[in-house]
Amino acid sequence: MQDWSLRVTRLIDHAEREHGDGEVVTAWADGRLTRTNWRNVARDARKMAQALERLGINRGDRVATLAMNHEHHLIAWYGTTGMGGVLHTINPRLFDDQLDYIANHAEDRVLFYDRVFTPIVERMKPKWKTIEHYICFDPEPGQPGFREWIDSEDGNYTWIDGDEREPIGLCYTSGTTGNPKGVLYEHRSTMLHTLSQLSPDIMGISKQAIVLPIVPMFHANAWGVPWAAPAAGAKLVLSADYRPEKMCQLFRDERVTHSAGVPTVWLTMIEHVERTGDTFPDLQQVTIGGSAAPRAMIRWLRERGVRVGHAWGMTETSPIGTCGAPPQGFDEMSDDEQVEYIARQGRVPFGVELRIVDDEGNVQPRDGKSSGRLQCRGPWVIKRYFKAEQDATDEEQWFDTGDVAVLHPDGTMQITDRSKDVIKSGGEWISSIELENAAVGCGGVTEAAAIGIPHPKWDERPLLCVVRAKGSSITEGEIRDHMKKHVASWWMPDAIEFVDELPHTATGKLSKLQLRQQFKDYRFRNAEEMVGRD
Repeated sequence: MQDWSLRVTRLIDHAEREHGDGEVVTAWADGRLTRTNWRNVARDARKMAQALERLGINRGDRVATLAMNHEHHLIAWYGTTGMGGVLHTINPRLFDDQLDYIANHAEDRVLFYDRVFTPIVERMKPKWKTIEHYICFDPEPGQPGFREWIDSEDGNYTWIDGDEREPIGLCYTSGTTGNPKGVLYEHRSTMLHTLSQLSPDIMGISKQAIVLPIVPMFHANAWGVPWAAPAAGAKLVLSADYRPEKMCQLFRDERVTHSAGVPTVWLTMIEHVERTGDTFPDLQQVTIGGSAAPRAMIRWLRERGVRVGHAWGMTETSPIGTCGAPPQGFDEMSDDEQVEYIARQGRVPFGVELRIVDDEGNVQPRDGKSSGRLQCRGPWVIKRYFKAEQDATDEEQWFDTGDVAVLHPDGTMQITDRSKDVIKSGGEWISSIELENAAVGCGGVTEAAAIGIPHPKWDERPLLCVVRAKGSSITEGEIRDHMKKHVASWWMPDAIEFVDELPHTATGKLSKLQLRQQFKDYRFRNAEEMVGRD
């Protein structure tokens, strides 16, 4: 058989040749709406490759972006990888010391940035020691920027070819426990991940799909959507503005069928729709990941005819590790059974293997009951962090994800907690995720987070922090009455505190680290008297 290297430039070549008129739409931060197509994206990416070489950028050099989702950012992905560079997407939500660390650790040579992030760029310039060139994606009207820079080239360019195991992308973890760690993606790993995404049981992206990712391109490659969309020839809608009213407008105007985002995004969308009566009539399928999707959210979307694909993954898995899809016999299940099934994080695609182990490293059975540390391996799973001296895997290539999970006999995986977030009470584990999902299912609750608080007898007991919905006056007693129907009595929180907002990480997940710091001196009232509570 022919030797055909799996390099990502083949994705944009395919889209240019077979789906050249397929639309790429951008809703810019300043309110503009622009349209291009895959043919033009490919042409502009070649221009950018030429321009990068003219700057003296070489094969393997890191090219950074500090940007939201738009066509220029998309062009930068293919232009950088096409000339042999490594695209480093920087998360603008990180703290300054993290921004300082990752740009210098990556040794970025060029930075492309959005105008809205100019204050960050100006503040960090003295600290970024290796960046030689700064180019704005969307400068003030009349000022030169990215478009003028690439349009000085003719686009007569042939992509760099080579080994499919060469690096193409660099993405750093959010650094919740120490400095962020770099994950270096390869052509081969990305291509295999992309082919997996096109499966109906994963994201189901096809030529008929109109895809709007509400996950930033700086967050784990926007879950791979900018690679998968040209492979299928799908229409791609990008937005630099994530306000729910803007999202709903784009969903309607562009007739979006597929979307993806973290639960926090969908919570704000649901709140907006409930308050305004807004709609997204063409939406067919959403992929929810980043943290567990509450059952109430799943029900809400299902009631509007939207299929929910509950996914799990991480930066280190490119990021798709599992995704939910209906099994055989799904239509014969009751509504409650279907929701419970969807609430799991789904099954692995071909290419990923999972197992759970106990604290001694013993592999646990797939019985839906035995809980343990979740480990994974596969061709798009990390082996070693960027510039690390040792592998991040064991001798059999198993990577410990830091999650606690169970594997069901039917192959579905269910996250029960992060290993550092599980609440240890009386020698047993309480799932903070299950407590949060039960609370969010109560009307009047917008968001909830559970953490363990030291207890004089039980080691830890749960504290539940709750954000009320706008206009809601829901009480602690009402929340408890609802939760009693969904969780064991001994799991019930020893206290419920109402807060105006909950802290989130740079990638939109609940930050239990910040919450534990916020409540580090918290003690339950009459803790000694509460010891005997069931």
